[in-house]
Amino acid sequence: MPIDPFLKELLNKPSVSGDESDVIAFLLRNIDLRKNKWKANPVIFHGEEFHDCVLLKFGSPRTAVFAHVDTIGFMVRYANQLIPVGGPELISGPRLVGKDSYGEISCNLIVEGDALFHDFPRKIDRGTRLSFAQDIRVDEEFIQAAYLDNRLGVYAAMQLCETIEDGWVVFTTFEEHGGGSMPFLLQFIQNTAPVKQALISDITWITDGVHHHEGVVISIRDKFIPRKKFIDRIIQLVQKSGIPFQLEVEAYGGSDGREVQFSPFAMDWCFIGAAEDHVHSPDEKVSLRDLESMVHVYRYLLKEL
Repeated sequence: MPIDPFLKELLNKPSVSGDESDVIAFLLRNIDLRKNKWKANPVIFHGEEFHDCVLLKFGSPRTAVFAHVDTIGFMVRYANQLIPVGGPELISGPRLVGKDSYGEISCNLIVEGDALFHDFPRKIDRGTRLSFAQDIRVDEEFIQAAYLDNRLGVYAAMQLCETIEDGWVVFTTFEEHGGGSMPFLLQFIQNTAPVKQALISDITWITDGVHHHEGVVISIRDKFIPRKKFIDRIIQLVQKSGIPFQLEVEAYGGSDGREVQFSPFAMDWCFIGAAEDHVHSPDEKVSLRDLESMVHVYRYLLKEL
């Protein structure tokens, strides 16, 4: 099955946490090309005031949608040592790619106990970020690639932009390595066009209770617990829509929703996203049906909430 050219290019853009400027430039180019065909034309906020984040304000917002653009990866330390960025799968063998002042890099990840190394034959500049080499596979049922988390969340948010009339769509950074951009973004939103509810467009996990092809996941809780009153309202609306969905209850994991909950603002939040197998590996796998229901749910909720 052919892949959307925008999604294919997005999946091939590296953006390990802290180095998101290239993917943001790509999104800004696409926003500029597409915005005149959208139902509503957004006010666009970006630039050094927002670091490598982008905020789109449509009409009179009631809800904000957040999608993080960064990924997990690795950073070069000394000699041939590596340090993980975020929580990548740590097994020997995957191909890593990147670029430093000497040129292009392609090497293997080597895991020896708790230590990580690369086997590139020359010195690599300290602090260079390395990503899993991309290999996109699409059939009639699944998409499989590195960094579906959170390229698919970004993709769903961009699809939402086609139909949204009122709301914020916000592309955030640093989520995979502890967050950091959300506090100033929330402050700006509440000073500019305040809202009381947020949706987190991100990718969750396949587990013993969450399965492929059963719809987008509405998370009742991960490590953090959003307000039940708001979650119940989301569930009731999605039930009314007829869009397939499943419910998640987990003890671990987190997202930009954590920073909404820890903020000084009285904002409800809910994580809604497709589930993937082989989390944080080069082989993340998501059902195309679940991705489709994710796109439909966001379009529906931004009208109804």
